[in-house]
Order: sequence, then structure tokens, then C-alpha cells
Amino acid sequence: MTKTIRQKVIIGAPPKKVYAALMEEKRHAAFTGAPATISRKAGGAFSCYGGYVSGINLELVPAKRIVQAWRGRDWPAGFYTIVTFALSRSAGGRTKLSFTHAGVPANDFKAKSAGWKSHYWKPLKAFLEK
Repeated sequence: MTKTIRQKVIIGAPPKKVYAALMEEKRHAAFTGAPATISRKAGGAFSCYGGYVSGINLELVPAKRIVQAWRGRDWPAGFYTIVTFALSRSAGGRTKLSFTHAGVPANDFKAKSAGWKSHYWKPLKAFLEK
């Protein structure tokens, strides 16, 4: 049994900068505080939070959309979920980030939902809005 996380966040930076923070290894590591290896190509692999999260880039549209097959290290082998970051320009040069994480195991839904807020959105906003 799985669930889908849906979250929206406004970030005080243009979509190009939000995309770069999510997809460039050094920027990702800078806002998360953990090592990241990220291919910038569809079909390429990524690993972040020191290997806790890994997966494959399914679709990449610079400054607009990132779709990834995503998995946590503690999940069963071969189990992936689908993460989508949709970026759009918002008033004042900001970005509206519409996020979905589909196929999250029901027993991990609460922790992952809270984790996106505390481990991604909060530090991403702090990094880009300074």
C-alpha cells in the first residue's frame, strides 16, 4: 500500500536558481549539508544525503521540471517511487515549486512528508533567500 505526498512551496529565487540548487552537486550539497552525486542527463543516476537517497533522472527540463525514480536506502531492493518537482515563475521573481512524491510506502508516508519540509524546503529556502 502506497500514498502520494503533495506539497507546494514559494521560494524567493527564480526557477533557474531553484533548478540549479536541486540538480548541481555542489549547490545541492551546500544547501543539504551532505554529499551529492547528480547526473544532469535524463537516464543518469543521482545519489544524495551521503547515499541515503538514490535513483534515476527520468525527465529534466531546465528551470521547469525534474522527474526522478527515487528510493530510500532502507527500502526493499528494487523499490522506487516517482518524485516530481514542477517549477513556475511567481510574482516578484520567486518560484512556485509544486511537488509530488508518488508511491511512498504507507508506513513511511508521515516521515517522508515531514522530511521533505525539514530536509529540503527549509534549507533550500534558507540557501536561496540569503
